Amino acid sequence: MSNGTNDRFRFEEPVPPAAELGHVHFIAIGGAGMSGVARIMLAQGLQVTGSDARESLVTRALGTEGALVHIGHDASHLEGVDTVVLSSAIRDDNPELAAARQRGLRVLHRSQGLASVMRGQRRVAVAGANGKTTTTSMLTVALQHCGVDPSFAVGGELARLGTNAHYGTGDVFVAEADESDGSFVVYHPEVAIVTNVMPDHLDFYGDYAHVQQAYERFAGTIRPGGVLVTCADDPGARQLAERVRAGGTRVVSYGEAADADVRITGLGGRDLQAWATLHQAGAPDRALRIGVPGEHNLLNATAAYVAATVGLGQEPTVVLEGLAGFTGTRRRFEPKGEVQGVRVIDDYAHNPGKVTAVVRTGKRLVGDDGRLVVVFQPHLYTRTRDFAAELAQALSLADVVVVMEIFAAREDPLPGVTAALVADRVHGPGRVVYEPSWQAVAPCVAALVRPGDLVLTVGAGDVTLVGPEVLGLLAEQHAAEEQREQPAQQEQRTRHAEQAVARHLAEGIR
Repeated sequence: MSNGTNDRFRFEEPVPPAAELGHVHFIAIGGAGMSGVARIMLAQGLQVTGSDARESLVTRALGTEGALVHIGHDASHLEGVDTVVLSSAIRDDNPELAAARQRGLRVLHRSQGLASVMRGQRRVAVAGANGKTTTTSMLTVALQHCGVDPSFAVGGELARLGTNAHYGTGDVFVAEADESDGSFVVYHPEVAIVTNVMPDHLDFYGDYAHVQQAYERFAGTIRPGGVLVTCADDPGARQLAERVRAGGTRVVSYGEAADADVRITGLGGRDLQAWATLHQAGAPDRALRIGVPGEHNLLNATAAYVAATVGLGQEPTVVLEGLAGFTGTRRRFEPKGEVQGVRVIDDYAHNPGKVTAVVRTGKRLVGDDGRLVVVFQPHLYTRTRDFAAELAQALSLADVVVVMEIFAAREDPLPGVTAALVADRVHGPGRVVYEPSWQAVAPCVAALVRPGDLVLTVGAGDVTLVGPEVLGLLAEQHAAEEQREQPAQQEQRTRHAEQAVARHLAEGIR
């Protein structure tokens, strides 16, 4: 793969309907995207099996929903299989993939599997370097409030619904469209959202020019009469909008920019709430409120509003009521708990734009006496190599930064590329800790924090497990302090009682 060309899959070819796939086997079925497609196929009555390297809550849940899930990868798992579904992260030497190709089975990318279950429905595809999971989730919740009951597939679990996918009774299908491997061109949506166009996934695209070309191809798949919803505040999205509009496709822009078709002003917020005012030509000003913090989330909510109203014809007032009830998505600024005045919030942010947004939001939430402590785990060797300076700049907004070692995901190590590339560039001597040992991170953080601090665990890897460990250590410290205090308190109470008795006896003698 290079320069945005995926040689392993033919995304331009028609995708067969789900009913023709037969017995479908998912390689790495427990992944966020893969599990969602599997859930919808199960709901549509398909026979689904899968495999994964390890058991998880997701694999167990899929088992209860009707899938047969194998732990470990082996060619024997393909017995009776007609179609194999996988993501770009699966390597060619995977024994199940190799066997599938040897046997001439149909092999589909995850996105193609998702497209197969979307046939016959009004499709909404949400793309962008940042914000697509939250925007997809917001649109889904708003449409549910409108009574649409959309089908959806999201790259994260909706907090209120406890799932990442659903096969609805309505005629709308909302899908998060992943640009990382060029696969987002398979959906052919009626409504497409592009939250932003930024340099990312350069291990696949090579340079920003090829990223821009990919988004143009994505926009080119919008169905005749459809609409592109895009952010006027983002330079890359604005350029895309100009080219798409010149080609004859309808474009509706949103943002704080003065020329946005749907403009937001008066952005504000408190704690985990945010609000703004919507302005739209020919319509009264409307109040937008959401149950998650951050200016970036107000932009995401505005994108969802435009897609629901302009793109799908829903009633604006009802859409806004639905957005007001949105309470977040797992791993998107998700509160994990509070112990001894220390709050912990977890977020999936892993590229410079996302990290900047989440750190800025965290900084606003910290009280006057507290500090923002960010625990950051870089994701991928190539992303760390390409964006170390930008990631460090984003982290420099925090009061204390703890940098973990790189989460490799699908990549092999690169010579000279470690998380130190990020840690060494964070501004402010004495505020940065580079801790390459995973096991040492939580104790390090627990020793650093004090009441009033907000801890953000940030990254697309297993940094999400650090927050609960920190909370557990703080709880243990508190319990130990109480135990140490109890004998002293008992001794003090005994001494006070003895003194009171002595005073009573002395008074009696007098």
